Amino acid sequence: MLTGHTAEVLKHPGAFVLRTLKAFRANQGLLLAGAIAYYALLSTVPLLILTVIGLSHIIDENELLRTLGRYLEWLMPGHSRAILAELANFLAHREVIGWVLLATMLFFSSLAFTVLENAMSVIFHHRVAIRRRHFLVSAVIPYVYIVSLAFGLLLVTLVAGSIQAMGEEQVEFLGRSWSLGGVSGVLLYLLGLAGEIFVLTSVYLVMPVGRLSLQHALIGAVTAALLWELSRHALVWYFATLSQISTVYGSLTTTIAVLLSLEVAATLLLLGAQVIAEFERAGNGETEARPQPFTTGRG
Repeated sequence: MLTGHTAEVLKHPGAFVLRTLKAFRANQGLLLAGAIAYYALLSTVPLLILTVIGLSHIIDENELLRTLGRYLEWLMPGHSRAILAELANFLAHREVIGWVLLATMLFFSSLAFTVLENAMSVIFHHRVAIRRRHFLVSAVIPYVYIVSLAFGLLLVTLVAGSIQAMGEEQVEFLGRSWSLGGVSGVLLYLLGLAGEIFVLTSVYLVMPVGRLSLQHALIGAVTAALLWELSRHALVWYFATLSQISTVYGSLTTTIAVLLSLEVAATLLLLGAQVIAEFERAGNGETEARPQPFTTGRG
């Protein structure tokens, strides 16, 4: 059953979208997304290295890399192979990892989550003004997320392996045989989409201060996921047809392309959070309040 403010939003979706975009602009959403993208670029490879090294004791390394390659393409459309090549090269020389390097990689892996939490505090500034999170909780959250993502990758790898094995089978019926390869491809896509929505929902539930409604978190997650599905296909088409970044940036092309993809993804992630914040404002009867530009205040 729809709540009163949800029904009101669905009744006037255009006004809600306009209000959300104005609030996102007032909160400097694009600037925050740029910061998240930069630190995500620093965090991605160390996080993947730690994850694969840890899980390679449980699952075959090649199977892990295949799963990573499939779903990294969702995050970095058209440029996941370069990341995988660097990851495979590092894993081939894993004996060089010492305690200092391990601690360094763990620290850099956590940077993106720390910056994301700070960005969420800007989007949900009405929550921060009422209640602040203990600094020890903020310090622990990134590392809990690293472990959770590793466990999620383990489950996805196991399920994806079973689905791929099913795709190699054939069904015999009325003297004809049909391959299950197409069904396997659809199931793998749905698995990735469901995993994407699940991760986004968990981010929206954990990163903002205070307890968030599961319904609102799902609304934000589905919004961000669907927008990203459109955006990543547009990015693939852009890089394949119109992009001239290889001419301009030369050897830096992959880095620039990955950074651009991460910034688009971060923008949509924060936009989903802004959708949730506006739902909360609607529930508190603040729909008529004019979005105020975010400022740091005066000392």
